[in-house]
Amino acid sequence: MIRIDGDYLEGGGQIARTALALSTITQKSFEVCDIRKGRKDSGLKNQHLYCVKSLQELCNANTEGAELGSLWLKYYPKKIMAKNLNIDIETAGSITLLLQALLMPAMFVSKPITITIKGGTNTKFSMPFDYFNNVLLPQLQRFAKIEAKLLKRGYYPKGNGKVEIKINPKFKLNDFSNFEDFDGYLKQNVHKYNLIEQHHLIQIKGISHASRNLQQANVAERQAESTLSILKQKYNIPINIAAQYQDTLSTGSGITLWAIFSKNKDDIDENNPIRLGADSIGEQGKRAEIVGEEAAHNLIKEIESKAPIDRHLADQLLPFMALIKDSKIKVSEITNHCKTNIYTIQQFLGDIFEVDEKNNTISI
Repeated sequence: MIRIDGDYLEGGGQIARTALALSTITQKSFEVCDIRKGRKDSGLKNQHLYCVKSLQELCNANTEGAELGSLWLKYYPKKIMAKNLNIDIETAGSITLLLQALLMPAMFVSKPITITIKGGTNTKFSMPFDYFNNVLLPQLQRFAKIEAKLLKRGYYPKGNGKVEIKINPKFKLNDFSNFEDFDGYLKQNVHKYNLIEQHHLIQIKGISHASRNLQQANVAERQAESTLSILKQKYNIPINIAAQYQDTLSTGSGITLWAIFSKNKDDIDENNPIRLGADSIGEQGKRAEIVGEEAAHNLIKEIESKAPIDRHLADQLLPFMALIKDSKIKVSEITNHCKTNIYTIQQFLGDIFEVDEKNNTISI
């Protein structure tokens, strides 16, 4: 039983989500204590419980302490099964945060599966679906063919957004007698992460979105126009930001941007795509123009870091880097969130990361 300190450094729910993912594929049981201990509403939230429930469906895991508000959790995984999943978080709990626990094990099942999730698609303190789809997923296609489709947006507090993920695995965990053999095969057959330079900025894309009841006020267009006016002053490249409206249960808006780079001009490297993301979310009383300005300035900050990996993408890539080793990335900022994820990963896979905070590089 691996024992994990849930209050380590940043001490957020990421510790439990990463542990659940790695426990399921390594088949190593774990116990985590003091979950989100320093938070106002400490312990397991609804979103974390659905991470557990989803993985129980995928691998028939046994658990202890999986209750709302629990400060501890024990998790005993079993063999992963290939099955379609239909998950309803029932609140605006983040779909993308749930996928931090579920996606990795689901990528290594024995046949194609479809995962349908209802919940929040654009919420505070989690990556928006558009970032997940356009910044993170291009980095994961080396492991499996993954198609993500937004069926409906869900804003806080009622959620009810809907996402469909289709996964066609390239590497199947159950083809191997143990995780060590599987991991050894991945090391030999998956392209390593080698992301040290930005190279050429060739275009910026984005999606500005809002609930249908904000369409008369042109909220999505105003967010996009505010962003464009700032970015066009900085960069003489194609910039395309789509404005979208949808019927939703709760009022909401936001904008997600991603900058696309190329090592050789106009030649996108599919093995090591370079994309930096940034976003901003609307709130009551917050003008649409401010939302757009925030997103633009956040993206500019990432671009000017000269790093090919933004501060949020680093967190997401670390577990996958750990599976194939011999990889190196340069990030815009090594956050405590990032260090916390390194701590969690190393409980399962050993002391494998080298962190150079002076040069903002992480290698393995």
